[in-house]
Amino acid sequence: MIKIDSKEDILVLKESFEIEFKKATGKNGKGKLPNDFLESYSAMANTNGGNIFLGIEENGDTINLVGIKNPEEVIKELFDTLNNPQKINLNILKNEHIQILEIEQKNIIWIKIPKATRKQKPIYKGQNPLIGTFVRQGEGDYKCKEECVKRFLAEQIEDSRDSKVLKNFDFDDIELSTFYAYRNIFKSHKPDHPFNALSDLEFLKSIGGYKKDRESGEIGLTIAGLLMFGKQNSIEEALPYYMVDYQERPRAVTEKRWIDRIYPDGTWSGNIFDFYRKVIAKLYENLKIPFSLKEAQREEDTPIHQAIREALINALVHTDYSERLSILIVKRPDMFGFRNPGLMRIPIEIAIKGGESDCRNRNIQKMFMLIGYAEKAGSGIPKIYQSWSKYNWAKPLLYEKNEHHPQTLLELRMINLLDEETIQKLKTIFSSSFNKLNEKEIMILATAYIEEEINHKRVLEILDIHPSDVSNILKQLAKDGFLQKDGVGKGTTYKLATEGITDTTKGITTSTEGITDTTWGVRLYKREEIPSDILQEIEKIISPISNKQRVKKEVMQTIIIQICKYGYFSPELLSNLLHRNKDTIKDYISELVAKKFLFPYFSSPNSPKQVYTSKRDREE
Repeated sequence: MIKIDSKEDILVLKESFEIEFKKATGKNGKGKLPNDFLESYSAMANTNGGNIFLGIEENGDTINLVGIKNPEEVIKELFDTLNNPQKINLNILKNEHIQILEIEQKNIIWIKIPKATRKQKPIYKGQNPLIGTFVRQGEGDYKCKEECVKRFLAEQIEDSRDSKVLKNFDFDDIELSTFYAYRNIFKSHKPDHPFNALSDLEFLKSIGGYKKDRESGEIGLTIAGLLMFGKQNSIEEALPYYMVDYQERPRAVTEKRWIDRIYPDGTWSGNIFDFYRKVIAKLYENLKIPFSLKEAQREEDTPIHQAIREALINALVHTDYSERLSILIVKRPDMFGFRNPGLMRIPIEIAIKGGESDCRNRNIQKMFMLIGYAEKAGSGIPKIYQSWSKYNWAKPLLYEKNEHHPQTLLELRMINLLDEETIQKLKTIFSSSFNKLNEKEIMILATAYIEEEINHKRVLEILDIHPSDVSNILKQLAKDGFLQKDGVGKGTTYKLATEGITDTTKGITTSTEGITDTTWGVRLYKREEIPSDILQEIEKIISPISNKQRVKKEVMQTIIIQICKYGYFSPELLSNLLHRNKDTIKDYISELVAKKFLFPYFSSPNSPKQVYTSKRDREE
């Protein structure tokens, strides 16, 4: 339970939670529900929840307590509005979500908006979800695109997205070698099960791969049956965005170069069961933990083998196969990475705790469980966390992204945060200053080094301390030159405050603020290399928004164009100059490039060294 007694307590929340401040004084100064409240309510409920404070005016990094003279009347107006179906489709607030704070003799209304459940979404303003649904992105509330709204509605209606019968898809669309491999494993795992005596079609029906739709009368393969056992062409015909991808990468760095890859290239079936069997063998390969593998089924499992298997199956059974994004599994010398399209159906903290499950593809999950590959529902994520802790490795990192395509990511690093090698690297970077740090501060720096950045929420996961203590530690580490702050509010991240550190072990040159390389024949800036006269001009350009947390997209894009007339700038440098979230800046840049307002230096849009200018006459 978070306790708020001061302005400082409120500011602490900004780096961990979605926060919105609204003056809400009304024309008479006594208090009124703001006109844009419903947009923020919809956006927060449809995303990850959040907090709205009425009676507070934001001024850059500080806040002014204005106060609400009649808070009870404003709260009554709030509930009257939320219970009016003409204004909002659903009220998910209860009395316990509203609190009147008294700070510095001012009444502040604290509204804690919970994340709406799958069955409640979308929360929308007015009576039309297609025009009244909002989501939270970066620092603002944005209208949902039609595709996003339809996804909300589909998730609301369909408990299991893979149970739908596919019209005109039948047993001919099955890859028989995959199907018979599954049947053999099933028989080996459950030799006395009555399903073993069934015909192929009846067996497929019994495990959820083939059925009759009782409403339409349609009979055929389910999405689960096709995905699990289907032929590649048939899967792509039914699910045109389907893509599975495994990549083994040679170095412990973020890069796209791979030395081994598995994807549907026409040499194998392309279905998810064969993908699982191929990939699990690759993931187990060269693990420095004894194991025995037979038909990709566990024998003499160690906790690490179980965790890796759970993570792979978890990605396959929770994927939104209608999304325009691939399932991506990455193996590196230092970690395993798992990405699946679609956000989690339950909050991350509940998934980690365990005991509650809302699987998106329950028939696929059932198929894996029937052959002993998957654990009971709701136990997979806790098992992964428990297994990793037994080896004292860095805590698993489970998170979501929703900037371009909704996706869930899990990173499993095989690194002890306080091992001798990591400590030695930090000592090399910070020299004698490192010796002044305590264990908590070292844990934070080690995590920032290994994971390349850290935020308030991640610190709370790895250290059992109060949120205000986290803020104070991060602030002090930044002040003392150990960390560099990037972004504002909940989007705030911290990186090691180093310039161009070359790590021969990792094979990467770290730079958070632009690039200079004379071999390119063009001037590319780090902040400290910007000539003072140009930096002064840039600061003048930025000054109108420097104290504002929320800025209209059009205004921000205009400022980016004006800055980029002085040379080539990386998204990281622009993010640093503007004090805005890097992913948000990248979104703005993508639009400006498409409209020919910005010009990239490299022809490859995904080049890690990509920089941009607004000058059309760029030197070649």
